[in-house]
Amino acid sequence: MCVQIMLRYTVGTDEFVSLETLQSGKTVVTTIHQPSTRLFSRFDKLILLGRGSLLYHGKAAEAMDHFSSIGCSPLTAMNPAEFLLDLANGNISDATMPSELEKKVPSKDLGSNTRCGKPSPEDVHKYLVEAYEFKAADKQQRKHLEPVPVSEDLKATLSSQKRDWGASWWQQYSILFRRGFKERRHDSLSWMRVTQVLATAVVLGLLWWHSSSATPRGLEDQAGLLFFISVFWGFFPVFTAVFTFPQERVMLNKERLVDMYKLSAYFMATTTSDLLLNLILPIIFLLIVYFMAELRQSIKHFFFSMLIVFLCIIAAQGLGLLIGASLMDIKKATTLASVTVMTFMLAGGFFVQRVPAFISWLRYVSFNFHTYRLLLKVQYGHIPPSLHVTQPGSGVEEVAALIAMVLAHRFLAYISLRRMKLSN
Repeated sequence: MCVQIMLRYTVGTDEFVSLETLQSGKTVVTTIHQPSTRLFSRFDKLILLGRGSLLYHGKAAEAMDHFSSIGCSPLTAMNPAEFLLDLANGNISDATMPSELEKKVPSKDLGSNTRCGKPSPEDVHKYLVEAYEFKAADKQQRKHLEPVPVSEDLKATLSSQKRDWGASWWQQYSILFRRGFKERRHDSLSWMRVTQVLATAVVLGLLWWHSSSATPRGLEDQAGLLFFISVFWGFFPVFTAVFTFPQERVMLNKERLVDMYKLSAYFMATTTSDLLLNLILPIIFLLIVYFMAELRQSIKHFFFSMLIVFLCIIAAQGLGLLIGASLMDIKKATTLASVTVMTFMLAGGFFVQRVPAFISWLRYVSFNFHTYRLLLKVQYGHIPPSLHVTQPGSGVEEVAALIAMVLAHRFLAYISLRRMKLSN
């Protein structure tokens, strides 16, 4: 390729010679001060300088569009080159004035700072430089954001290849488990949460201080305490777990886009990292309430009560995870969780015993219902008829129902996460 570099090549030549030079088949790089309209139309690319700063660099045919887009359009039909030279000199007498420059024009002429109600050349120059830099940066950013075309062959190759995770499933789980444990231990054992649980336990212990099941009134009081325990440890885990996935959505989205780990490893680590933490506060809670209220004084019965409460916590936690993973929106998730928990509480078998047949199925999907019946079974063996609660039998059905909830809620939560759309 032949490149011809000339400085001010129109000086001393007429327009015909200048046009022939441009049409010689060579690549011409030149500086020029005042080309004619016909000569300007032959330019492919243009660099416009003003006071040593770049005002425009691009296709010559798009120069006028650029300055029009920033508010500088010619008021009359004129040679584009002449108009551009006026702008390079800071003169916008024959051009529209952008709103940004109008603010710099004072109400009265103040000496050399204004010229006939127009902004100073310095202000015009500064505005044109900043406008071009902004446009250039925006154009470059959009260029970087354009998707890179991928051929069908490459897509087929990538989809057919087995992913190389770089670590085994167990290694991924271990790393994510440690990360989750470190992140959640501060929330699970924060002073506010500990204070909330301890204060509730002390208040319950004082209200049911040395309760007795020897009288019908005392029996009803103890049943109310057991039902509250089932509600409290159903409500608390739901509203703790419902925030888990929505709060980690951005991080999960980014890490899954680059295939940092398998989703199953992340899900298992997230759902198991706080199991031990969830056991600490319920134990302290029951140690306070159980013996202050003088429930059945036996290590075996206390241990079974603790297992039942812990099973209720895991089932309720699974429901919170399911709601959070399904909606991935904190406001929507908390709204649905509050309605669901309230429904389960009302169907728990304490407030109403005779439920219409068409809605009686609600009690069987309520962890409060099964937990309450199991706690009554542990405390009294044979539930007194005065409580108007059907006998739970051996309790195996209730335990099986809670275990089914633990597994079903988590499985559905995992499916919801897998269906979550990834976005850049």
